[in-house]
Amino acid sequence: MQKEITLIVGDGIGPEIIVSVQNIFTAVGVPIVWDKVNAGIVSLDSGDELIPQRLIDSVNKNKVALKGPITTPIGKGFKSVNVQLRHMFDLYQNIRPCKSTPGVYSRFENVDTVLFRENTEGLYSGLELYDDRLEMADSIARVTKKGSLRIVKAAFEYARNFGREKVTLVHKANILKSIGKIFLDAGDEIASEYPDIVVNDRIIDNMCMQLVIRPEEYDVIVTTNLFGDILSDLCAGLVGGLGMVAGANVGDDVAIFEAVHGSAPDIAGQDKANPTAIIRSSILMLEHLKMNIFAEAIDLALNKTLKEPQLCTVDLGGPAGTEAFTKSIINNLT
Repeated sequence: MQKEITLIVGDGIGPEIIVSVQNIFTAVGVPIVWDKVNAGIVSLDSGDELIPQRLIDSVNKNKVALKGPITTPIGKGFKSVNVQLRHMFDLYQNIRPCKSTPGVYSRFENVDTVLFRENTEGLYSGLELYDDRLEMADSIARVTKKGSLRIVKAAFEYARNFGREKVTLVHKANILKSIGKIFLDAGDEIASEYPDIVVNDRIIDNMCMQLVIRPEEYDVIVTTNLFGDILSDLCAGLVGGLGMVAGANVGDDVAIFEAVHGSAPDIAGQDKANPTAIIRSSILMLEHLKMNIFAEAIDLALNKTLKEPQLCTVDLGGPAGTEAFTKSIINNLT
């Protein structure tokens, strides 16, 4: 039986890398039907809303979406579509696996960590005030017991289900004492339910240093929204950059899988984009849908391709364009 999936194309290089996924899915025979919609600049330019009602209806119906990158203006313009979608569908888990890939250069060869970032609270709650007279801005970091408990629970559940041995809680409780206490207390409460898993904690600044010195010591990491945003990019840098890692936004009812890199308008339409991140996000989506046979086949073909420099895109030191890279993955499907 075919499963309908909401497909949010995005802008910039979004259309090119989305087509890459579609072609690979067709080649391997994934039983999926795409409901193609869009949001952000492309939607506004067509005279529609930033997040059209048809997109909302599609996600509510299908419960699963794959999303290309969407441009967010810096310091002006509209609010982040990504953040709005996370709030709209209560996608409180941002999951970012970061694992070294044979054939892809990075400073470390044995990184294998999964970051769980609380996705709806903290400084991303949208609680901002601006005083024109004083030219002063306030941003409020809201952290709740409920929000902390459920993201920590998700991290421990993942660790148990995937044979992970350790969970590290990251915080700033030495300075941000109230919200730090809520988060650490949630960690203590949840950890008591998982005696088989080792738990420790790190202060955020120390965690950044630890990850660039001995990343192999960290397994599952769980933290609040802003710290998770920073650490997720740091971890991506350990394994080759944002173009190499998958991203998932998961709630109790809805999941949106996305490329975590930007829309790269400077190379849009030039057949230069590396589709690895969106392909890996689509693999996470297939695992979420229990379509593991297809997920494993695509993962093996992608990793086989990445081992051959002459088959890789320019950002990975190879000569291939987006289409040629995609064809190599398809050729490596078994």
